Amino acid sequence: MTPTTQRRLFLGGALVIAGLALGVVSFADIGENLVYYWDPTQLEEAGDKALGADIRLGGVVVAGSLDWNEASGELSFEVSDGLNTVPVHNSGAPPAMFREGIGVVVEGTLTASGTFESDRLMVKHSNEYRAPEEGVAPEDLYKTVEGI
Repeated sequence: MTPTTQRRLFLGGALVIAGLALGVVSFADIGENLVYYWDPTQLEEAGDKALGADIRLGGVVVAGSLDWNEASGELSFEVSDGLNTVPVHNSGAPPAMFREGIGVVVEGTLTASGTFESDRLMVKHSNEYRAPEEGVAPEDLYKTVEGI
């Protein structure tokens, strides 16, 4: 076998292996690893397709909907996009910046009862810094769900 033939066979084999690897990565169960980002209206429109799927639900915490049980670490609240509202249940302590009226992203699944069971709670906030206004007490700057 000549050196040119050996190089061509090696190149052909390498291309076949690379093609197979690309095919496995492309067509493997990648759908199981996807997490969809929806707002409450999209979640409602999805209907039964949303049940059991891994979803990131984004919206604003509805005023008056917070129920934080510090002893058990259970947190319930509602998330809204202005059109629809979804009840959310989360286990574990919320982030320090969590409060009513703030944007949140919760990751979890929608149950058959219509409650979104969250295993991860993230607070959305801007990167703008503004100095506190004159006369604001320092303890007012650190309001969290503890004061609810």
